[in-house]
Amino acid sequence: MVTAAPDLAFRPATAADVPALVELVESAYRGESSRVGWTTEADLLDGQRTDPQSLAATLAQPDTVVLLAERDGALLACCSLERRATAAYFGMFSVRPAQQGGGVGRAVLAEAERFAGGEWGAAELEMTVIVQREDLIAWYERRGFRRTGELSPFPYGDERFGLPKRDDLAFEKLVKAL
Repeated sequence: MVTAAPDLAFRPATAADVPALVELVESAYRGESSRVGWTTEADLLDGQRTDPQSLAATLAQPDTVVLLAERDGALLACCSLERRATAAYFGMFSVRPAQQGGGVGRAVLAEAERFAGGEWGAAELEMTVIVQREDLIAWYERRGFRRTGELSPFPYGDERFGLPKRDDLAFEKLVKAL
């Protein structure tokens, strides 16, 4: 069994990190580079996953933090957390494709849980996952998330979220008690 990577350093992202964040997120989800890892959405979506403007807007939001995971100064992974009433929304979870499967993702998720529960007092971590990503949903279930059955539509027609390759995409809400 692979254990979480203990040699990671975590810190909140700043505006100076936006270019590196865009490259990381795109590499984890879109295009041929994403196929090196197992979190690719390249079979479901083309186009962008994020852009500098939306990332800068995320960083400027109150009650939102983007956590970076670095090793020896190199950006390996990230996630965003948004404080909500009694929960924290977990999103933009990205691990460099060549690092996937080595415990980096588990370490980032553990840090997100620690931050949301310890810093914000959140009782739950919430997220949405494309329902067609059964392998990814199963990974989250093995880490204590439960499927809620609550679906929301994919934002068809909004190219900021990508160019769908199929017409049946939807998101399902997953929740984990902290």
